[in-house]
Amino acid sequence: MKLLVLGGTQFLGRHVVEAALAQGHELTLFNRGRHNAELFPGVTKLRGDRDHDVGALRGHDFDAVIDTSGYRAEHLRAVATALGGGAGHYVFVSSISVYHAFPPGQCYDETAALQAGVEGYGALKARAEEAITNAMPGRVAIVRPGLIVGPHDPTGRFTYWPLRLARGGRVLAPGRQQRPVQWIDVRDLAAWCVHLAEQRVAGVFNAVASGATMGQLLTTCAAAGQASQLNWVPDQQLVDAGVSPWTELPLWIAEDDSAFGGMLLADNGRALRAGLVVRPLEDTVAATLAWAQQCPDVPDAGARRVATLTAEREAQLLA
Repeated sequence: MKLLVLGGTQFLGRHVVEAALAQGHELTLFNRGRHNAELFPGVTKLRGDRDHDVGALRGHDFDAVIDTSGYRAEHLRAVATALGGGAGHYVFVSSISVYHAFPPGQCYDETAALQAGVEGYGALKARAEEAITNAMPGRVAIVRPGLIVGPHDPTGRFTYWPLRLARGGRVLAPGRQQRPVQWIDVRDLAAWCVHLAEQRVAGVFNAVASGATMGQLLTTCAAAGQASQLNWVPDQQLVDAGVSPWTELPLWIAEDDSAFGGMLLADNGRALRAGLVVRPLEDTVAATLAWAQQCPDVPDAGARRVATLTAEREAQLLA
């Protein structure tokens, strides 16, 4: 299969390329060449900027496109126009952030209302979905992942937990032990994107793993690290202390938060039926920890790291 990957050298994109190469596909990458340009020396690389110039795509034909970097509707329309009829299928990686709201305690599927307008990440992603769906009706897979985790993650979000439990000691554990949490291992997401392209699967899919709790996550991280004492702190106490949800304590949002309390309750049944395979949590934790310990400073990603809880702040909260 002749496959075009838009992006392909940072986080999800590099895993997509690795998964596609492992399947023997003929790859072309289109990106600006600013990050990890030395990767994949045997792969054809087209240079351009989706904000200004996609001319390098003209005149090429591909069986499928996997788009890991589209952000705005203009990005998607520009690519579709440049390719013309030269793309058989399109896999667009969007986000669960496109949904309008996440009421506490309510599960949601792909039919939930989307954000309106063009303000903010979620709304822009929603408009991008519409743009490519209109440009290539019946030939698009819209993939909506939650938190993407695993090796080469530039944000430091999920990575916080394996690293924190590796240090051991008293650990601030947020909320309820049985609180559901969701993420998607980048390697599973990448392999599935390639599968969707290979099979030309169309539709909209929530791409998340399911069935885990915060307690299971932290216990698994603890098993991979040093001896730790988990100190469970109720949601309201953390809210009162001004702890920033999702960033200072990744994967934590107060369950009764009126806007985001149900964000980690996505229904992934449609994705599983379309071939998504989710690896065991132990594998995700071990691989993330091994990578993070080998590469403590991720090149070109400093500005994208979230401000997770410092050791001093954690100690103050526990005290």
